[in-house]
Amino acid sequence: MSDLEKKLIEWRRDFHRHPETGFLEMRTASIVASILDKLGFQLEMGKQVMSPEYCMGKPDHEETKAHYQWALENGANKDYIEPFSEGYTGIVATMDTKKEGPTIAFRIDMDALDIHESEANSHFPKKEGFRSTVPNKMHACAHDGHTTIGLGLATLISENKSSLKGKIKLIFQPAEEGTRGARSMVEAKVVDDVDYFIATHLGTGVPDGHFVASNNGFLATSKLDVTFKGVASHAGGKPEEGRNALLAAASAALNIYAVPRHSEGSTRINVGELHAGSGRNIIADKASLKVETRGENSEINQFVKNQVEAIIAGSAQMYQVDYEIKTVGEGVSTRGSKELAEVLCACAEESPAIEASMVEDNTPAGSEDATFFMERVKQNGGQATYCIFGTELPAGHHNEKFDINEETLLSAVNLLFDSIRKLG
Repeated sequence: MSDLEKKLIEWRRDFHRHPETGFLEMRTASIVASILDKLGFQLEMGKQVMSPEYCMGKPDHEETKAHYQWALENGANKDYIEPFSEGYTGIVATMDTKKEGPTIAFRIDMDALDIHESEANSHFPKKEGFRSTVPNKMHACAHDGHTTIGLGLATLISENKSSLKGKIKLIFQPAEEGTRGARSMVEAKVVDDVDYFIATHLGTGVPDGHFVASNNGFLATSKLDVTFKGVASHAGGKPEEGRNALLAAASAALNIYAVPRHSEGSTRINVGELHAGSGRNIIADKASLKVETRGENSEINQFVKNQVEAIIAGSAQMYQVDYEIKTVGEGVSTRGSKELAEVLCACAEESPAIEASMVEDNTPAGSEDATFFMERVKQNGGQATYCIFGTELPAGHHNEKFDINEETLLSAVNLLFDSIRKLG
């Protein structure tokens, strides 16, 4: 095992043990920044690379402050954590070779999920001693691996700077889960100078040792937090004085599922949470829903979102309650640039670690806010793609037993580094 591979596994297991959810990746970001600085990258951090008004679904001040203390007590690098203390946890690391050439950017996401990791002895992280130390939080979507790949790629870039051309930017993005973090970095113009943009993901059902150079199946999406505010009253003594927020929310939830499908493409809709009321004998004065819509393209998703908003307004009117809708996450539709995908596919074909590769996969999938980066780069005349490194998965993404084959880390680093050479 090479020194780099050992380091990759060490990094990945450390991040896995200390998962942090969206906009709270303070420990992670401080460690990443410290490593990148030592490798000679120019760093921009926090609000320098994030537009606060576009940080959707960001935790409140109290939760952010509490997590800052947790990060300090759990291994954060104190010399680098301050730019992230308010929850703006993005990093853009740039290596300028001072030689003429393109600007190549890689998106790396860092956040974990609100899932309690399996405690079964057969679960590899438990067996090897790097299971999550945080109750109800874990890396169940490989972002610990993605962060590690970013650091491995940074290591090779630093070691080989003299043979490279142009600029290489590593974009460490918070809050991919819920499609919340990318747009704030796009609006901060971090990719406006980029010629080639590459986002990556491990797993997603692609077999171990296989590679997809352009995954085009992402659905456009909107994540909505809905609140209903009514009037509380005694359910036995004065029921007529109440305005029932629970019934408004329940009516909305049921009718949202009646939104018609669209003839021009796939749609998805889900009410994932409904919380309401405060007691058995009280007319509920408050209720909340967490809703998501998806569409095969941005126009279809907007159709579904408009229908949902109309249903919520109608339910509120029917029960004479007030309502509020907040968009707390979004992803747009896009397609990868085939020319760039073909370059990556050529790298895969030359890699001894990749058994099979394909240029494009158009199978409908979930959603991704890396699409905001991709669209901005393409609008500016650049090329963009989203590639998948297959890996062995004992359980699916967002599952308590999720894990990856750590051998994939080095092969991903090497392939992405090879792409820099080819594009330069």
